[in-house]
Amino acid sequence: MVRLSIPHALLILLALPITRATQSWHNTGTKSGWTSFTHEHLGTVDEVRDPTYRGATSLRMTQIHDPTYTGRYHSEAVRAAAYRLGDSAFYGFAFRLAADWQFAPARQSFTLAQFIADFADRGCAETWMPGAMLWLEGARLQARVKHGDACPVDAQVTTHFSDVVGEVAAGEWHRVVVQARWRSGGDGFFKLWFDGEKVLERYDIPTTVADPRPFQFRVGLYANGWHDRGYEGTQGTRQVWYDQIAAGSTFKDADPDGWSADEAKRGVAEKAGCATLARQ
Repeated sequence: MVRLSIPHALLILLALPITRATQSWHNTGTKSGWTSFTHEHLGTVDEVRDPTYRGATSLRMTQIHDPTYTGRYHSEAVRAAAYRLGDSAFYGFAFRLAADWQFAPARQSFTLAQFIADFADRGCAETWMPGAMLWLEGARLQARVKHGDACPVDAQVTTHFSDVVGEVAAGEWHRVVVQARWRSGGDGFFKLWFDGEKVLERYDIPTTVADPRPFQFRVGLYANGWHDRGYEGTQGTRQVWYDQIAAGSTFKDADPDGWSADEAKRGVAEKAGCATLARQ
């Protein structure tokens, strides 16, 4: 019988192919771990204890309309370097509209998540250019991607998916997962799951602009309709809650129902332990 020493056994284990999922980052509805926050004018980003999707807290994004204000209305949590040209990944989050959310007039648009990058160094008219985006129009969740070039603005090509991604109910938690292969040519893809059901799948399409700079991933309320089209309706305060936000290499990594904070912590500890063993 051949007996292996502990160092030799560890080397053999480390040499075995690893097929486990890789969650690149996660957030359990807290203000810690984000790169930054946007809360323009009267907007706020708050960590609250109720309601939550899972765990102890969630993030509440608030925006308040002001008829004397002419700027934009962002209230978002920002994760830097969520992707670069050539990457592929899954991204997911749970969100909940306020129970009294006013859906009409239906043309009111509210962005719920977006990928965006700073192009100010190129002297672009649009210094921050959003690429892929998810937004609410009435009660319908919509999606798009963008390709071409960021500058000039008329070189940007936007693909609006005609599919109604999902019907959103006020006061209920919904789950979103996006899988994207970020390509500027015709070999990209974009997929989206809403409440666990695949509702969008497009292959062989460009999904981002031809620029290698990193794009941020933002979740939160951007009341873009108030700025772009003007205020409509009678609800001047809007709130959306977010929880279980993550990205990774598999669907489970990003699905709000696919992971827990304890599992994520164990995964980080295991990766750190393997790195330590590899150095010994």
